[in-house]
Amino acid sequence: MPNWEGFMIPTLRVLDDGIVRHWREFQPLVADSAGLTESQKQEMLPSGSQVKYENRIGWAVSFLTNVGALARPKRGHYTITDAGRQLIGSFPDGIRERDIRALGADPESPIRLYEKTERAKPSDTVAAVDGESMTPIEQVQSGIARIDEEVAAELLQRLQGKEPGFFEQAVVELLLAMGYGGTTGGGSVTQRSNDGGIDGVIDQDVLGLSRVYIQAKRYADHNVVQRPDVQGFVGALSGKADSGVFITTSRFSEGARTYAEGVPMRVILIDGARLTSLMIRYGVGVQVRETYKVVEIDEDFFA
Repeated sequence: MPNWEGFMIPTLRVLDDGIVRHWREFQPLVADSAGLTESQKQEMLPSGSQVKYENRIGWAVSFLTNVGALARPKRGHYTITDAGRQLIGSFPDGIRERDIRALGADPESPIRLYEKTERAKPSDTVAAVDGESMTPIEQVQSGIARIDEEVAAELLQRLQGKEPGFFEQAVVELLLAMGYGGTTGGGSVTQRSNDGGIDGVIDQDVLGLSRVYIQAKRYADHNVVQRPDVQGFVGALSGKADSGVFITTSRFSEGARTYAEGVPMRVILIDGARLTSLMIRYGVGVQVRETYKVVEIDEDFFA
């Protein structure tokens, strides 16, 4: 059976007719396009939780969507893009992830690359080496980091595709999940017509004597938050608080970061990569699909 990379071109070919299809509809078509036998179609994952080929196609679809080769016009439905058709023309016999990432490095390419989250960076996880040289524990850690990377990229796409009010509420929910608001405080999105540059407020206590003020910018990847944006937020904080949190789905310019570090009040800047890392860590916008246990010998039992 092909690995997940081996299902990318068959998936693109099935969707090449431009029809928007639900993933349940096109997965069997992709299996036929890839030439799977009936026994292969029945093969399950070791956990028994899912058909193996469906899991691998799911990985292929997720990656292709994240790099812009597929589009998701509505929940669970996919269609091919011009970038996807270019992949078929350039790699008719199959394509690897490294091929797509090489294309994405070209600024003229329609393929887009996404930033790895903090949890998926090499400094925090096992280096990307040949799986055969990894211990089983390293393979598990590497696999989890890869899943986090894929989910983080999709989280950003979903947030960028929603209206600003949804994003502001998501940011408030994230900070509450992180523990801001204490045991008796709460948080809310401000009224957009009179927010004065503040998108959300979290009360750290019942009376609201201590507050966390939030600015949330739902920007596309190419729309970088500049220094004037942060200056405006600092101005809105004047007279209200000595600190605040500025969160965006994109990233901050160097000038914006330098300014935030130089003002007397404490301003925390959270870009898209850190935002999705925190959402995964605190379970906001994601859910646990499976849990695995790693066991070892209990020395006390054999003492």
